[in-house]
Parts: sequence; structure tokens; C-alpha cells
Amino acid sequence: MTYQAGAEIEQPKADKAIILADKRINESSGIAKSLRYPNIFWTLNDSGGEPCLFAIDSQGKTVAKVRVPKAANFDWEDITGGVDDQGKPSLYIGDIGDNLKVRGTLQIYRIPEPDLPKDPNKEIQSAEPEIWHLAYPKKRHNAECLMMHPLTRELYLLTKEEDGESILYRVPKVNHSGQAVILEKVTGLSFPAIARLGKSPGMARETTAGDFSPDGRHLIIATYSYLNEWTLSPTQTLAESLQAPAHLIEPPLTLQMEAVCYDTDGKSLWITSEQLPTPLYHLKRP
Repeated sequence: MTYQAGAEIEQPKADKAIILADKRINESSGIAKSLRYPNIFWTLNDSGGEPCLFAIDSQGKTVAKVRVPKAANFDWEDITGGVDDQGKPSLYIGDIGDNLKVRGTLQIYRIPEPDLPKDPNKEIQSAEPEIWHLAYPKKRHNAECLMMHPLTRELYLLTKEEDGESILYRVPKVNHSGQAVILEKVTGLSFPAIARLGKSPGMARETTAGDFSPDGRHLIIATYSYLNEWTLSPTQTLAESLQAPAHLIEPPLTLQMEAVCYDTDGKSLWITSEQLPTPLYHLKRP
């Protein structure tokens, strides 16, 4: 269960939408807070776009366009930040979308978080990525959520299902052989249909983005309609913590919300949406 019927829905105060000035960011499908630079976020475009990341500031201005070499944007759906084995800030790009459920393998690209260029108008190139190949243990799924736990450094992927019956998977230790590793099921999560003005009830079932808070105490999952947040207990496994009902948050209405991340305070949230004009919202929470 993810939502307790009759529970109060939080409606956090949101700053007025900042419209991203860069029209190249037309399908913002993920957002991650920089671990190197204050007030900087990384975002990417959805399937068919260039294999590039964009760094934007909190005012919606692009400060870098970074091309990832030896990468293809088959269906980039989310991005998350974390540290690598040496503790250096890194970005993890989830090429995990599969609307038609035909992909035999998925990819995650890991790169060191790039330096920001002096000239934001000049495209730069990242370091060569480490490519992780993944496969589901049974049938194929679509997915749009990729999250790294900041304490355990474990990566998680959540499937997107039209009936709301999603599955949370853990990415096992990669063997670097080039062979696909099999994702490990953690637990099932149910996202019920919930009405919201401007959205059909079923849109609350379809998961589109996710993030752990910087202290690892919360997990947020976005759907097209709402944000679902869990408080994670240090005395329980992740699967056990997720059996509790989620706290439901109603963000500003957007055309197609597919990106969410926590701010450094672990409470406030940032969201964007696909389709131009691309809004950037800061949701302030007490």
C-alpha cells in the first residue's frame, strides 16, 4: 500500500515557476542535485535526444551542456547523483525506458561529475563513461525511476506500470565483464488511482522519477499527478520501511512531471516537467 485513504494531502508552498531559458531542454526527464556545486542541478532529455546532460542553476539558466562519449540516448529516463568507489562525485544516467517492453538489456552510464566550463555556451565532453548492462529476472518492464541511496551507495530502479503495481529492483554489484547483470527484486509497491483536477485518476499510478534524501531518511517517488514520500527507518530494511503508507504530496500542476530531487536540506524538493515551456519548481517544506 502506498497511500492511506482519508489521509491529508500535503500542498507545499511553491515558488513561482522558473521557465528554463534553454529551449534545447524540451523533455526534462530527470533531475539531480550537484554534489560539487551549490545551486546547480543536472538534467537530461528523454528518448531520441542527444547523449547530453545539461547543468542548470536554481534560476533556470543553463551553465553547461555536456556530451557523453560512447553513449546513446535510446530512452534516458532518470539521473541520480552519488559517489563512486573512490568517494568522488559521480552521475548515473538511467537508459531504462522501454514503453514497448522489447529491450533485452538496459544501460546505466556512470561518469565523474564534470567540471563546469567557463563559457556556458561552449559544449564540453565528459570523461568516458562506465557502462553497466542490466536485465530483469523474468519479464521485461518499462522504468523511469533511478535512485542511489547516499549511505549504502546502492542503486535502485522502480518499474512503471499502468496498473500501478510497480516493482522495486536493486542493481547488484557490476562484474565489468560486459555481460548483463540480473536485477534483484526488493519489493512490490502499489500506486492507486487517485483523482486530481487536470489529471485522470490513472495518472497517479504511473511512476516517473525518484530520489533518496541526502541523509537517506526519505524516499520520494513521482507520478504524473502526485509525489509519494516514505520515511525510512534505520532499524528496518528498505523493503520493510516501504510497507508503510506513503505520505502524499500535491505539487504544482504540470504537463508531464518526470523529474524530482531533494534539496540539500533533505526536505525541500525540485521538480521539472517534459514539454516546452519547461518549468522548474522549488517546493519549500517546513
